[in-house]
Amino acid sequence: MVRAFGGDEVSDYQFTVVIEPDEGGFYAYVPALPGCHSFGATVDEARANIAEAIQLHIECMQEDGKPIPVEQEPVFI
Repeated sequence: MVRAFGGDEVSDYQFTVVIEPDEGGFYAYVPALPGCHSFGATVDEARANIAEAIQLHIECMQEDGKPIPVEQEPVFI
């Protein structure tokens, strides 16, 4: 879950995150947020990095006035 702040409003978002082995580490991305991806040396590092990337991605979308996609049922794989 990611908590985003927009003005005086606080929203919680949940997104499906895909983490796959990559050369020497792990690649993480969020299908619902095109362009939101990260890497890590371990699964835990990739998970922490993608959480930060999601937060920043949402903040940028809010600043640009773009709607934040909402997944009805995020999937844990």
